[in-house]
Amino acid sequence: MGGQKAIGGAPVTEEQIVAWAAEAEAGYDADELRRRGRGRPGRGAAPSRVVAVRLTAEELAALDARAEREHKTRSEAMREH
Repeated sequence: MGGQKAIGGAPVTEEQIVAWAAEAEAGYDADELRRRGRGRPGRGAAPSRVVAVRLTAEELAALDARAEREHKTRSEAMREH
């Protein structure tokens, strides 16, 4: 298997893989994992829905420009409009 593996742009070292394997083999605290939850944090009392939106290249460029100008993510800019 060729190529360097990375997470978030940072290379994954052999030492990190060994550490992760040791952590997994030691076992995880299931109660702690349940307390932390999984996935993204909720945005309200009810579960959020994911909605697919199709944008033209021009619309996407305008959205990205607005998000960058306002120091927001695409999603944040879309939710406010």
